[in-house]
Amino acid sequence: MHRKHRVSLPVSEEEQQLRKIIHIDMDCFYAAVEMRDDPGLKDIPLAVGGAADRRGVISTCNYIAREYGIHSAMATAYAMRLCPELMVVPGRMSYYQSVSKQIRAIFQRYTDIIEPLSLDEAFLDVSGSHLFSGSATLMATDIRSTIRRELNLTASAGVAPNKFLAKICSDENKPDGQCVVSPEQIVSFVRELPLGKIPGVGKVTVKRLTKIGLTTCADVRAMGKEELVKQLGSFGEHLYLRAQGVDTRKLTTHWVRKSLSVERTYAEDILEPEMALASLDKLFDELQRRLKKHVKRPIKNQQVKLKFSDFQQTTMERSSSQLNKLLFAELMPLAWERGKGKGIRLLGISVTFKDEEEPAENQQMDLFATV
Repeated sequence: MHRKHRVSLPVSEEEQQLRKIIHIDMDCFYAAVEMRDDPGLKDIPLAVGGAADRRGVISTCNYIAREYGIHSAMATAYAMRLCPELMVVPGRMSYYQSVSKQIRAIFQRYTDIIEPLSLDEAFLDVSGSHLFSGSATLMATDIRSTIRRELNLTASAGVAPNKFLAKICSDENKPDGQCVVSPEQIVSFVRELPLGKIPGVGKVTVKRLTKIGLTTCADVRAMGKEELVKQLGSFGEHLYLRAQGVDTRKLTTHWVRKSLSVERTYAEDILEPEMALASLDKLFDELQRRLKKHVKRPIKNQQVKLKFSDFQQTTMERSSSQLNKLLFAELMPLAWERGKGKGIRLLGISVTFKDEEEPAENQQMDLFATV
């Protein structure tokens, strides 16, 4: 996995009012591609992911499967228990990448300012476009129509003056829908917005906020910035801005890679530290290969990641100026001790890089790189 640091500058609140941001999110992308290529899969619960007998995980699923409670990152074996009729097909990442390139080419007909988030979603800044008399709403509609016509796939869109709102909007009328928030509608749109819909506010954070009486943006506004910062620190200030519908980030078109990792999920639990150490060799060789191919930057630390049989996970890291296999071997038993005798189902190793300017030729993010 490649972790990349976004390089972007904020815009003023005045500029924000003039911006036109579109967030395009493909509908169940991997599954949609499979259903497009094999119409026989359209009317059955379908998922793309690993095999149940090899501890596979669901990457995505169609909307029929979602009615059974199946979702991405769920263990395939558990998904099969929820829906015994579930059809699970293996992913074709290189093929999805090629389709994603076609989608990206469509985006470029409307703007050059594109921030890809993954193979199936991206932000587009169309503030300076004169297409459709400058109407971002009509541009979003046309983008979705073009994707449907040329690729036989559907996409949902959100249109708003900033990234935060556009991303929320794209999820409002899924699948194959669109939601628009104009500058005049921001206050009314965010007023009763559940805090869990704010990107970055996960389930654990929602529970913490609920304990102090915060469930919607209206609650946040009522508490006030000073009290929020007092109780939540810098996150309180961030939350206060989002509750006002404010997001001054520009689209990010360049990234600096922050880390690189490799990991493996095992068909059976590893029960002895010695067995895990034996598996480190293959992981280390793969990490070394990827570093030589993709990254030529000094590292600052190494990390070992373990996921135990009960799905709890832990990481252990140490500073290091150069890649050292022995350091991984030293960290692994230390991380293992935290499992208190439990077997491990996943082992991963990674490095993070020093914060220094990356060569220009490496800064452009490859949207279609395999993650």
